[in-house]
Amino acid sequence: MLQAIQPETIAEEMYPSVLSLQHIKKTFGTFQALKDVSIELMQGEIHCLLGENGAGKSTLCNIIFGSLNASEGQILLHGQPFTAKSPKDALNHGIAMVHQHFSLIENTTVLDNLLLGRSQGILNRQKYKAEIEKLLQELNFSIDLNAQISELAVGEKQRVEIIKCLIRQPKVLILDEPTAVLLPHEIDALLEICQAVAARGCSILLVTHKLAEIKKVASKVSVLRAGAIVDHSDQPTKDIARLVKSMIHRGDDQNEIKLLKREQRDSRNGSPNARDIKDEILQVNGLNYVDTDGVQKLDNVTFIVNKAEIVAIAGVEGNGQSELASILSGMLTRSSGHIFINGQDVSLATPKQLTAQGVGVIAEDRHLTGCVTPMTLAENILLNHVDRYTRFGFINRKKLKSDAESLMQKYDVRAASSSIPFGRLSGGNQQKAVFARELTLDPLHFLLASQPTRGLDVGAVATIYDHIRSARDQGLGVLLISSELDELMAVADRILVFYRGRIIGEVSGEQANREQIGSWMAGQTDEK
Repeated sequence: MLQAIQPETIAEEMYPSVLSLQHIKKTFGTFQALKDVSIELMQGEIHCLLGENGAGKSTLCNIIFGSLNASEGQILLHGQPFTAKSPKDALNHGIAMVHQHFSLIENTTVLDNLLLGRSQGILNRQKYKAEIEKLLQELNFSIDLNAQISELAVGEKQRVEIIKCLIRQPKVLILDEPTAVLLPHEIDALLEICQAVAARGCSILLVTHKLAEIKKVASKVSVLRAGAIVDHSDQPTKDIARLVKSMIHRGDDQNEIKLLKREQRDSRNGSPNARDIKDEILQVNGLNYVDTDGVQKLDNVTFIVNKAEIVAIAGVEGNGQSELASILSGMLTRSSGHIFINGQDVSLATPKQLTAQGVGVIAEDRHLTGCVTPMTLAENILLNHVDRYTRFGFINRKKLKSDAESLMQKYDVRAASSSIPFGRLSGGNQQKAVFARELTLDPLHFLLASQPTRGLDVGAVATIYDHIRSARDQGLGVLLISSELDELMAVADRILVFYRGRIIGEVSGEQANREQIGSWMAGQTDEK
């Protein structure tokens, strides 16, 4: 049964150690992923772990949770030596984890996933369902417990993962980039939940790259870079600038994106390739989509994307953005309406035909449609370019490897070798590899980027948007779909707001403000 967390009396000056990591090392072959890492997690605190993609954050979390074994070092749980033999063993000892990648069963309901492993005997589903619904209400999470996981958007799946973890009422909660797919108000709600849970004695290890989250909830911050702890702060709010410099080894922070935006617009305004060119690269006319249940997901959507322009789509997840991206990438067939690329009707084009037309796609779910995880990194980077390396049915693997390694360097894809399985890369390195593949298409006229920075750290986010800006300045049309409102406002030339499958607001990037966009996202318009 679900049990409410009972408040515990915690003397502020006597926070006992709950989880202590001592000199943890982890090697994969000759690659040293973790180098003598020591972290102490105290009772009732939120300890944030900062680090770029590939720094070793997920590896460390997986060692704590029993998914990996440490090569050296020890873990103390409540002062006693502890090694989780498996994730189930960790859960039985009060350690729960929300992973970056989903572990849901697609062909079952939300409720089925939440109840997995909850009872060894006869399960009273109605009783459990009532208790879960009560918890959902307390957390202000709106999820249909009867919905199939396969029908949910990415953000909704992430919420299920979070709830699945919280209903176990853990003593140690590991959150590996849990807000990567959440909207601003959902992030605020989750952080409030974290604070409430921590106040009752639960220790939280929060892996994040979002400075706002650290400022709001962090008790302490440790910085992991290249597998080693390089900085620590007991006063993270005061030390933010220093911590970010330690993480990325340069002076970047989230404000750099905004600065780059102003500088880039200034340079473009003086360029003959700037706003005086309005050639339409993408034209969407009266697009409608009705799903198999008869629900209209897209309602008469009409817009254009010009050459040398970034058009962003904002909106609460589940308002038609995913369906639009699937239709534009050839993965879903529209009910009616037309789509034109460079004046050619591609309404019924397949993904392969769209690639031939110069359309690059950064998929919302890179694991489902953006890559082939058993294949090598090199094969995934060059997946759309096979013809370049094939002659008489044979692949020139030497050239493929050489070109892949060049792209790895250009796009900062960090891996021991281009020959490793793609699935072994960190999420951020996987995404950068997908960018490397799509931005080197020839020809390339239009880029559809759906949630392109999901799960990436500050430095990687800046790098990704540098590539997107560069593509735009070379004449590319870009349609950017993201739940990161600050990022949209930082890089977009125009912003369209989706609500219930319709565009209900449009604003230029220079004139955009959070209040107006937030109002549109909630369905409020200027119409009387």
